[in-house]
Amino acid sequence: MTAAAPTANRNRRTALIMVGVALAMLALGFASVPLYRIFCQVTGYNGTTQRSTAAQANAVKVAAGHISVRFDGNVERGMDWRFSPQQITQDMRIGQRMQAFYTAENLAKEPITGVASFNVEPDLVGKYFKKIQCFCFNQQTLQPGQKVDMPVIYYVDPAIADDPETKDINQITLSYTFHKVATGAAKALDRADPAR
Repeated sequence: MTAAAPTANRNRRTALIMVGVALAMLALGFASVPLYRIFCQVTGYNGTTQRSTAAQANAVKVAAGHISVRFDGNVERGMDWRFSPQQITQDMRIGQRMQAFYTAENLAKEPITGVASFNVEPDLVGKYFKKIQCFCFNQQTLQPGQKVDMPVIYYVDPAIADDPETKDINQITLSYTFHKVATGAAKALDRADPAR
């Protein structure tokens, strides 16, 4: 009888540990998407660009080097929008603030809300590509037939020239893809992530 009591305690303790592990894994599953987004925004991983304030941009000194930015625009399959950059490339001095425009047009007979995902190529430059203002920070709703110009204000951090892995890069591609957001999901996304 004394041997059965320690065995029962061990089994109970093991069961509690396993329930705790299962709950921790479930919580990690729900937290993984926001944590991954934060990780990418902080590190520039996978070509994720960085956000900058106007005050931070004003403090940047324009460097002597030059770089070219190429623009790309797409929509997901089945989204009835036309979306493209108004310029193919912009040549600039590193650290110089620039503005580029994209044009979006709703070809459908009903309003469509979209949200843009984005990245830069090569992936290594994501942490140096800084956006001050961008249509990609918020969802965009276009009425039937509506056509709009969408600006992005950005600069390339001069620290790119000090990084041995990026100092020889002379062109960056900034790419956006618009995704359709379901009406109910659009409202839920705005409530869940007000920083978008």
